[in-house]
Amino acid sequence: MRRQPKYNFFKNSSYALSGLVDIFKSETSFKIEVFLLVPVLFLIWYLDVDGLKKILLFCSYFTVLIAEAVNSAIERVVDLVTLEYHEMAKKAKDAGSAIVFLSISQAVAVWIYILVQNI
Repeated sequence: MRRQPKYNFFKNSSYALSGLVDIFKSETSFKIEVFLLVPVLFLIWYLDVDGLKKILLFCSYFTVLIAEAVNSAIERVVDLVTLEYHEMAKKAKDAGSAIVFLSISQAVAVWIYILVQNI
């Protein structure tokens, strides 16, 4: 059994924020996506669509950030295990990249669908 400290919301939240800061500092793609979030939020705010569509637009973009964080975690675990080339390490990293690719594809599809409907 794992020895785990008692759950503490504030301590666990600080771990999460520390992880976000570290990903932001070390991952260029995450940095770009966070900086793009500001104009995306303004665009969502000013689009003439109903509230549900605005939420869908935001969630589809936010999913990309989540996928990028998952990809970063996968890459770090693989690099912790080995820095040498290994076919399984490549497959794990490629799977992480696929998560990001799929999330971006989904976000683009949602944005296109909603924007085309409202032109």
